[in-house]
Amino acid sequence: MHIAVDIGASSGRLVTGELKEGKLVIQEIHRFANGYQKQGAYQCWDIDHLEEQILRGLQIAKRQGIQSCTLGIDTWAVDYVLLGKDGERLREVIAYRDSRTDDVMEQVWKTVPKHDIYRKTGIQFQPFNTIYQLFTENEELIGRTETVLLVPDYLHYRLTGKKVMEATNASTMQLFDPLTRDFDEDLLALTSFQSKQFAPLVEAGTVIGEIKGTLQKQYDLPACTVIAVGSHDTASAIAGVPAAGEGWAYLSSGTWSLIGTERSEPILDDSSLDKNFTNEWGINKTYRYLKNIIGMWMIQEIRRLYPVDYNFGEMAEEASRTDLKQVPSIDLNDPRFLKPANMIEELQDYCRETDQYVPTNIGELGLTVYHNLAMLYSEALEELELLTGTSIRTLHIVGGGSQNQVLNQLTADYSGLQVITGPTEATALGNLIVQIIAAGELDSLEAGRQLIRSSFPVRTYLPADQGLLDKERRRIHDSKS
Repeated sequence: MHIAVDIGASSGRLVTGELKEGKLVIQEIHRFANGYQKQGAYQCWDIDHLEEQILRGLQIAKRQGIQSCTLGIDTWAVDYVLLGKDGERLREVIAYRDSRTDDVMEQVWKTVPKHDIYRKTGIQFQPFNTIYQLFTENEELIGRTETVLLVPDYLHYRLTGKKVMEATNASTMQLFDPLTRDFDEDLLALTSFQSKQFAPLVEAGTVIGEIKGTLQKQYDLPACTVIAVGSHDTASAIAGVPAAGEGWAYLSSGTWSLIGTERSEPILDDSSLDKNFTNEWGINKTYRYLKNIIGMWMIQEIRRLYPVDYNFGEMAEEASRTDLKQVPSIDLNDPRFLKPANMIEELQDYCRETDQYVPTNIGELGLTVYHNLAMLYSEALEELELLTGTSIRTLHIVGGGSQNQVLNQLTADYSGLQVITGPTEATALGNLIVQIIAAGELDSLEAGRQLIRSSFPVRTYLPADQGLLDKERRRIHDSKS
């Protein structure tokens, strides 16, 4: 038996997986809430709550008859824990959305220019990257720090007592050379930390150790072998894409959209920097060459604020019944849409300011966002082809957004590609696949993806009337230029 612990910014869950008659069978056995809140001067995660919920989920597994298992943990990226010489936390875990890193990137660029940082790391620029968080730490706290662990590595440590730093998540710190897979000393020096303060780097698939006997006895847990999976949830999601062969790209569709391809080497040139693509590390020393763009965030906010309660499926259904002669063209990357006080009003104000039709009802609002998202995906895919010099024939969409049939069809229409959607549980599946390979039940990631293809349903969308769509694409593209 294998158990995936998959924790996101708003919730987490434990999912069991096992091979039965050539299929991978999964079951969610425990789900729990997550979030950050103000503690003192900072917005912080309740890391003790996450540890407690993992243990509670394992208790449930034991009650269901699971006596032994492997276990892998994936979470979000960039956030970290500082441990003192006694192995205990020195401070609560500050969340990446805390304001302490506002304007820090610009301070760092005064010492090491933006261009040079990208050449050194290949990582896209986000104000909350670990390098900028570490840059803000005070000298006294740095001096007391024995070990720096990223969030999933800390949870591994609490279960096993072993300190390691899993590579897929470590790459997001914007501190590593993607070719040597070691710290860039110039960048590390900016943070005032030393390389010896970080746990040793390990690859996904490494066995970390057994769950501590004291925990097993105290909480009545199964005997667990803890394995370092793709501990960055995107790495696990991409491992769970049911792709085969060449000529495919992926879209991990959730609150944010991560669109890219899997490569054997990074791209570190100026064009890649200009288009804001990143070279995060993937499973088997691959590179997740991707762009992080807005996803279902606007739809989530519209649903939250709309006076009538619609679920996401009902919103898509209303959009499918809506006929707009000219869909408003929206620059979804405009910073005004990141954290507006009211997303619906912000969207409507944008349309008024640009002399376009103002959507009012749920169908019009949804259809406007879906069209512009699909167009944004199409543009990112064109950039991806240009930057990689490859031809993309198929787009795999995984994650929660893969269930939106209207958006999926529009994405096929605008991109002109075959779109294959599903499974929605790609992150948990990718987590499980790495465990299964480490346990010797599969021999490769390709075999794991084949197992996913044969175990879970997918749906294919083909482009519709290309002539009409080309005209609409040009209209929206020109209006954004």
